[in-house]
Amino acid sequence: MSNVVEIVTGLAKPILAKYDCYLYDLEFVKEGKNWYLRVYVDKDGGVTLEDCADISDELSEALDNTEPDPIPQAYFLEVSSPGAERPLKKEADYERAINDYIHVSLYQQIEGKKAYEGTLVELTPDELTLEYMDKTRQRRIKIERKMIAQARLAIDFSKI
Repeated sequence: MSNVVEIVTGLAKPILAKYDCYLYDLEFVKEGKNWYLRVYVDKDGGVTLEDCADISDELSEALDNTEPDPIPQAYFLEVSSPGAERPLKKEADYERAINDYIHVSLYQQIEGKKAYEGTLVELTPDELTLEYMDKTRQRRIKIERKMIAQARLAIDFSKI
């Protein structure tokens, strides 16, 4: 399975470059009786439906023309944006999220809370700093990265 991810990543990168996109994530998973190759792409300003369709067409053709076939079983190819509330998985995801509003779930409580939402204002290899609202007061908290169970972009409904 990791071989499929490596091969598809290699095929996808030059195609994505033509559309000024980058590979956000890629997964090859079995759900029920079906296999899915999911390719999540993004670019500055966000990807369009047209971008996804064009990339899907080109990637599908590249996969069909690769010998030996990297995915011999039947599968569904899905090319999409990672979404507005995409998970932050890789270091590059965190770096791109600086100055963005994020949600952080923790393994253990910090100051009585197990989750925080706020603006990511600083990032180091060991911790991140969030600015968040605590009732009516703006606060900052430093969170050790080893305490983070999950992080994702979030929508700040106070600014809508």
